[in-house]
Amino acid sequence: MGADDHMNKAGNAVSRGADSVGDAVDDAKDSPAVRVVARAGFVALGLIHLLIGIIALGIALGSSGQADQSGAVGQMAATPGGAVLLWAGLIACGVLALYMASDAVMGWSGGSSKPWMNRLKAAGQAIVFAVAAVTFGSFALSRPSSSSEKSRSTSADLMSSTPGTVLLVIIGVALLAAAGTYVFMGITRKYEKNLRGKPSGALGDAFTILGVVGYCAKGVALGAVGLLILIATAAHDPSQQGGLDSALKAFLKQPFGGWVLGFVSLGLMAYGIYSLFRSRYQRL
Repeated sequence: MGADDHMNKAGNAVSRGADSVGDAVDDAKDSPAVRVVARAGFVALGLIHLLIGIIALGIALGSSGQADQSGAVGQMAATPGGAVLLWAGLIACGVLALYMASDAVMGWSGGSSKPWMNRLKAAGQAIVFAVAAVTFGSFALSRPSSSSEKSRSTSADLMSSTPGTVLLVIIGVALLAAAGTYVFMGITRKYEKNLRGKPSGALGDAFTILGVVGYCAKGVALGAVGLLILIATAAHDPSQQGGLDSALKAFLKQPFGGWVLGFVSLGLMAYGIYSLFRSRYQRL
């Protein structure tokens, strides 16, 4: 038997193995239980955004707080039954992250003419929910960490080398691009393409308004984070980069910043409420 035959057999074995894995993943994704848990991930993310918006509104009105993911999860942990919420959030966001990751790796079921765009979008969503799962997990295991401090320390590490500095610039530009995409999707209501329907009547109208306002506010928040990363990188000063919390608080340094932060915080709350609806109507 020649080398080519061995290579063909090995290739066929790998192909059969990949097909088996793909079939197993598809079976898991078709499971009603898996879908229910995955949809609960949108609820968890919605609660995070709702709490971030509430904290940011308090800051705009003169209170203190940490308006980012760890601040929001920390508030959940402090509520009665917080431990249950933390473990539920960890499981739900983790399952949804794996669900999105499988779409990114093995294809998208939406039938779009641009599957690579859908795969890229699914990969981004997988990262978002994976980060949320890690945050829930850190608090559930009584090892809470600050998103702001992580951002600063990571930026400091990256700024210590030229490749790291370039990566920070790429991240900042990518966040600005993502911000523009969110605003565009909100204004044009393109996000509705990912839904399998929506409520009827006045509730449906409210759902649409929440989506439009929420996506635009999310875009503004992401844009602020991206801009802050670029400014901190240009100044080679990681202390200026503190993630979402620092980006939102930076609005207060601008003219009418309190009003701007107030509107953005209300928009983030709208996005959070929209995500609660999204848990039912998102196409998976």
